Amino acid sequence: MNVTIKDVAQRAHVAPSTVSRVIADNPRISKETKERVFKAMEELGYYPNAIARSLASKMTYTIGLIMPRSAEDAFSNPFFPEVMRGISVVAHNEKYDLLISTSGNEEEEKQAVINMVKGKRVDGIVLLCSRTTDELIPWLREEKFPFTVIGKPLDSKGVCWIDNDNIGASRLATNYLIKHGHKEIAFISGSLEFVVSLDRLDGYKLALEENNIPFVKELVAQDEFSEDGGYNAMMRILKQKKPTAVVVTDDIMSFGVIRAAIDYGLKVPQDVSLIGFNNIPLSAYANPPLTTIDISTFELGVKSAELLLKILKNKDYIADHIIVPVKLIERKSCIKR
Repeated sequence: MNVTIKDVAQRAHVAPSTVSRVIADNPRISKETKERVFKAMEELGYYPNAIARSLASKMTYTIGLIMPRSAEDAFSNPFFPEVMRGISVVAHNEKYDLLISTSGNEEEEKQAVINMVKGKRVDGIVLLCSRTTDELIPWLREEKFPFTVIGKPLDSKGVCWIDNDNIGASRLATNYLIKHGHKEIAFISGSLEFVVSLDRLDGYKLALEENNIPFVKELVAQDEFSEDGGYNAMMRILKQKKPTAVVVTDDIMSFGVIRAAIDYGLKVPQDVSLIGFNNIPLSAYANPPLTTIDISTFELGVKSAELLLKILKNKDYIADHIIVPVKLIERKSCIKR
């Protein structure tokens, strides 16, 4: 026999209308009453009809996640699964589902967002990166559709975003190498179409300037956020210059940098020291174990989801941003000159 709302109401000692309001997440219902109703639903095995729930509340209880096109192989880079884990924990606690969109190019990416918004498939969206030529942010802002961005946008007016202080983080990494006696320091990052790459390049330049070390453009290279990207970028630098240390803005790229150094006949860290970014689990097991900047990837995901839910609960929420602190993790890939 099918369990009905009336059965749940009787078990929880409330009116059927109260059960309906709990299902619709009505803010007027007390936490105690909600817990009692949810307990009754669990005991009776009652599962609310998702379509009926959406019609009643005019909400889908679904959050859209937009993967950047550079993340076609995103799940091979631990950054994206980890940030999504943070988002999913918050979504689960608030009884929201996730709808993930991947695409091959920016046009497909934008069309996926339009389909989500116009098709009323999600209540809000989390963008997992910000670009220098971003079309999604101005479009979502124009539509007045709830969204948050992981990564500081170039134009942050009216946008809720979450990020690290990437200029400060890169300055920290570069200064660490300078304090170890290095002056010929290379910088390897992903594409400069991403704001995070620009900010970290600025932090690198700032640290050099503060220590009266000249900026040498031949010591800077960009490539894909992948191991092969790191390998190719390091090889291009080594054909022109011989740095004694490298700042690499992604741990996965760092593995490629180490491989390139070895292929070039160099030892890490004896010949070239290296510091990465993200502190992915594998960085502790690299050879040598990787000194890196921990950007609290999981926390970036948590904060992005929490901020989006604040917007969904308060349509007049004023645009805000959150800076997640970073931490330098010392291991064995850097030595003093």
